[in-house]
Amino acid sequence: AKCQLDAKTRLAALDSLGGAFSSKLVYDFLLERRLTVSDCLERSLRKGGGEEQAAAATVCAQLCVQLGGGDEGEEGFKILRPVLSAIMIDGCASVAARQSCARALGMCCYVSAAEDGEDLVKSMSHLESVFTMSYPNREGTLPTPNAGTPGLHGAALHAWALLVTLCPASRLTVLLDLHLPKLQACLESSDVNYRIAVGETIALLVELGRDIDREFEFEDSDTLCESLKGLATDGNKHRAKNDRRKQRTIFREVLHYIENEDFSEEKIRFGVEGIYIDSWMRRRVYDAFKEVLESGVRHHLQFNPLLRDIFGLGPPLILDSSVKSSKISRFEKHLFNSAAFKARTKLRNKVRDKRADVM
Repeated sequence: AKCQLDAKTRLAALDSLGGAFSSKLVYDFLLERRLTVSDCLERSLRKGGGEEQAAAATVCAQLCVQLGGGDEGEEGFKILRPVLSAIMIDGCASVAARQSCARALGMCCYVSAAEDGEDLVKSMSHLESVFTMSYPNREGTLPTPNAGTPGLHGAALHAWALLVTLCPASRLTVLLDLHLPKLQACLESSDVNYRIAVGETIALLVELGRDIDREFEFEDSDTLCESLKGLATDGNKHRAKNDRRKQRTIFREVLHYIENEDFSEEKIRFGVEGIYIDSWMRRRVYDAFKEVLESGVRHHLQFNPLLRDIFGLGPPLILDSSVKSSKISRFEKHLFNSAAFKARTKLRNKVRDKRADVM
């Protein structure tokens, strides 16, 4: 009974920590305690049950976002990456824990890894080992998914797609040749959410290909467009109405982008500011932060120097009563003077949009 209570208490503590990390900036509090928090999270990941591991992995991602892209974030990631990877690729671990670890691995690596560094290469390789299990076999047949695996494959694919945005052109060219044909086959997946993740990733990869080479053409684009048209007009009555609607909307956007380079621009408002989501890359980055921070993403866009740097917003404009200006400036000063942070800013600046503005 005591063990059960302890596990319950640990889970409640992780939930509280996650809520605080999502809704507030607590950099100063964490600076002195980050190793203690990392140790606790590592223990929950190694020794906890599936539910505890899933919660701990989410908090790992939030911790990296709190610590920013400086040396402390990198230090935390180096401690946690091996255990996040180990759980994610462990076929005996709970699917929920593996899914949460995939998402955390992508976010922590995006925030903390250096360009083409060992951590980035290893993390991408581990994520690939998970979602490529959904790829067709040599005969071209898609595997029959087990319960929960499409969710896991989708989380790993989305995390990998986030990290692809950091890859240099030479690496990108190899990845496009290797993955685009296989991903096209996965559009036939029986799971609607996985099909959508695949469609979004194809659009992102094509966009990155066009960034490198304006003449970039996917070699089997006619077949791809036919598949996308089918999914954009899918009226299959066996699918739930909401699933059909969601699928049609996303695939209409993917098709328009592949055929005409059209993108349905979206404006995200927070406080008196806003950012434009006007490319598949910016959408993938914004969605990744939204998955980790949930409703707190707008607060972090307003006040977290890391997100403000990634989206090209500059220093925080307005401080509410819960955020003291001295704390913000200390965090900013520390981050912006960090060589590691400067290097990552350069690496991620492809995501910026000059039209981030004030209402």
